[in-house]
Amino acid sequence: MSQLKENLQCVQENIAKAAQKSGRSFEDITLVAVTKTLEVEYIKQAYDLGLRNFGENRVQELQSKFDKLPADIHWHMIGHLQTNKVRSVFDKVCLIHSLDSERLAIEINKRAAKNNIFSNILIEINIAEEDGKNGIFIQNTPTLIEQIQYLSNIRILGLMCVAPFVEKAEQNRIYFEKMRKLFLDIKGKQRHNVDMRFLSMGMSGDYEIAIEEGANIVRIGTVLFGSR
Repeated sequence: MSQLKENLQCVQENIAKAAQKSGRSFEDITLVAVTKTLEVEYIKQAYDLGLRNFGENRVQELQSKFDKLPADIHWHMIGHLQTNKVRSVFDKVCLIHSLDSERLAIEINKRAAKNNIFSNILIEINIAEEDGKNGIFIQNTPTLIEQIQYLSNIRILGLMCVAPFVEKAEQNRIYFEKMRKLFLDIKGKQRHNVDMRFLSMGMSGDYEIAIEEGANIVRIGTVLFGSR
């Protein structure tokens, strides 16, 4: 517990400093603790330290933990989501970070409508156009929005990206700048069912740079919980 507490305090201090550099405060940033492969007891320790937002990459893992942890946790689906897994997760998460196709949006909308709820989603951008990485390219974003903006039971609340793995965090600033510009461009246009609130970018190795460039959600695992 003591090591986790120390790690969390360090991360929170870094978030506060980075937020200040961008003219914001610590309270403007949501820390999503990435809990993939972590045992429930360890997640409970993080909960007891005050964390309430947790992110999972795999649907099956989220399902296995969901009923074993407090009901006031805000779960985030941050990994790739297959259409055949939507039914298992859409009603358990507060935000799906990884929408990357019209087909997936239609499936999420169908499940949400059937249960008379709204699903909040972020569009995932493959910002560096990396082979084998999920997300859409920047130039395809307007088309996807046009395709899905009239779906009745989803809310498009922002964008997400996974920046490249780099030796120095500063190398990703260019990608975070591009994400911020895209976010602001979409926000400045009138679109049905689009409310650009969240810019989810930055992980353990580069979250401070991401915040400086406008992120208001960061997804952090390793620097909190150690390598897995």
